[in-house]
Amino acid sequence: MKTSTRQNTAVALAGIAVIGGLAGCSSAGADAEGTGSTSASTPAAGSTSESSSGAAGSGADASALKDGTYTEDGSYNSPGGEESITVKLTLAGGVIEDLDVTSNATNPNSKKYQGEFVDGINDIVVGKSIDDLNVSKVAGSSLTSGGFNDAIDKIIADAS
Repeated sequence: MKTSTRQNTAVALAGIAVIGGLAGCSSAGADAEGTGSTSASTPAAGSTSESSSGAAGSGADASALKDGTYTEDGSYNSPGGEESITVKLTLAGGVIEDLDVTSNATNPNSKKYQGEFVDGINDIVVGKSIDDLNVSKVAGSSLTSGGFNDAIDKIIADAS
């Protein structure tokens, strides 16, 4: 059976559309910090996964934590080396009442991602139980979340 040029062109264009669509499904939103990716994210875009096991798997019982203001540094590894952030929060009844996150980045890419994280994190965690907190990504910044969760684990230990 002979196919026409028009049919061959249609099949080729359909194949290109499928490949282009699959390319659009890449992990651009989950890029590693410091890779130089320019994918855009909304400042408050972020996600937390709530778990009964506590902040980053701490297993703490929020109701048993002492109220107060706590400050800890959290560290993580980025493509540019080890980075850290400072987390200061006020805890009342196991709920985060106030939060101040300070960037300590030294690498230019890490400074960018930490800045985006700092700008979006309050909207995501203030008012939430520290026991249910496990931040995975904020405004395109996924590695900074590891440092944040590290600091949260230390704060839970301090408040226990």
